[in-house]
Amino acid sequence: MSWPSTLPAATPRKPEKPSILVVDDEIGPRESVAFALGGEFKVAMADRGRTALEMVRGVEYDAVVLDIRMPEMDGILTLGELRRIDPLVSVIMLTGYGTLQTAQQAMVGGANQYLRKPPDVSELLEAVRKQVAATKERRAQASAARQAESLNETLRREIRENEPRIWQAKASVELVHDLSNPLAIVVGYAALVEEQARRLAAKIPDEALRLAEHAALVGRAAEYCNHLAENWRGVARDARSYVPVDLLDVVNEVLAVGLVGNKPVEVRGEPGGMVLGSRYELMRVIQNLLKNAIESGASAVTVDFVGTGKEVSVTVRDNGPGMSPQQLNQALRGGFTTKRDGTGLGLSICRHVIASHGGRLNIGSSMEGGTSVTVALPAVLLL
Repeated sequence: MSWPSTLPAATPRKPEKPSILVVDDEIGPRESVAFALGGEFKVAMADRGRTALEMVRGVEYDAVVLDIRMPEMDGILTLGELRRIDPLVSVIMLTGYGTLQTAQQAMVGGANQYLRKPPDVSELLEAVRKQVAATKERRAQASAARQAESLNETLRREIRENEPRIWQAKASVELVHDLSNPLAIVVGYAALVEEQARRLAAKIPDEALRLAEHAALVGRAAEYCNHLAENWRGVARDARSYVPVDLLDVVNEVLAVGLVGNKPVEVRGEPGGMVLGSRYELMRVIQNLLKNAIESGASAVTVDFVGTGKEVSVTVRDNGPGMSPQQLNQALRGGFTTKRDGTGLGLSICRHVIASHGGRLNIGSSMEGGTSVTVALPAVLLL
C-alpha cells in the first residue's frame, strides 16, 4: 500500500460570530437593524421587553440593541431588569427623540451607549463592534477574578484541612512541593487581573479600580503563602542546625531595629534564658506578636520574660479591645483577622514555628482585658 506524500490540509474553523439581541416592538425598525447587523453578527430579535428578558436568561449575548419606547414595558424598565440578569453585557439604547434627558436616563440606568433612531448604518456597526469588544473584555476580567478568588480559597482550605499533619518535618517538604503549582497560578492570575484592570481604566475606571483592589488582595495572600512555605522549609531541616539563642536578646533586637514601629513597648525580665532554635525564625514570631498587639489599638504593650530552669517563656500583653470567645477560637485555628488588609495567617504561622522548636503558643483574651500571647520553649543548659 502506498501512502500519499502529503496529507490534505485541515479546513480552518471559522470563528463564531458575536451574538446580538435587537429589541423593538416595531417590526420595520427591528428588521432594518437586524439586516444591517446580519452580515457581521449573529442576530436574534425580540418584539417586547419581557420576551427579551427571557431570552437573556437563556443566552449570553455580546451586546443588546434596545429601543427606549415600547408598550407594556419600556426600554428603561427593561434595561433595569436586564442589568440584574446580566450586568456585563453592553446595551445600546435607541431613542426616536434624541433628547438629552432621555439619553441621560438611559445612561444612569446602565446603558453603555445611545443612538438616535433610525441609526446611521455605519454608526450602528461601529457602536456594536465597540460594545461587543467591551462586553468580551468585562467577561474576561470577571472570569479571571473568579478563578483567582477560587484558587485562593482552595489554597486556604487545603491549609486548614491539612493543618494537623503538615507541620511534621517530612510532610512539610511534600506540602511545599504540592502547593507550588496552585500558588504560581494564583500569582499569575493576580498579574493578569492587574494588567486587564490597567487596560480597562480608561473605559470603566470604577470597575478597573475594583479589579485592581481584588488583584492586590490576591497578591498579598500569595505573599503570605510564600512566607508560609518558607517556614515549612525551615521546619523540615535537621534540628541539629539550631543554635543556642537568648529569647530576651531576640525581643530587644526586634525592638532595636524598628520592625514594629516606634510605639513604646515595656520589656521586663532578666537575660540568660537560652533556647535551641533559629534566631531568624524566632525574630519573625516576636515581630508578628508585637505588631498584632500594637495594631490592635492598644495604648500599652508589655513583654514579660521568665526562665524557670526547664522552660523559657515570653508573654506579650496589650490593653487593646480584646477578642470574644468566638474570635479567639477562630484565631487559634488560623484565618481570622481584624485588619482591613490582613489574611489571618500570621498567628497560625507563629504557632507552627514554635511547635517546630518543641514549644507551645497560648492565647488569652477578653473584650474587657485585652490580649496576652505566651510563647514557651524548652530551656537549654550551656556547659
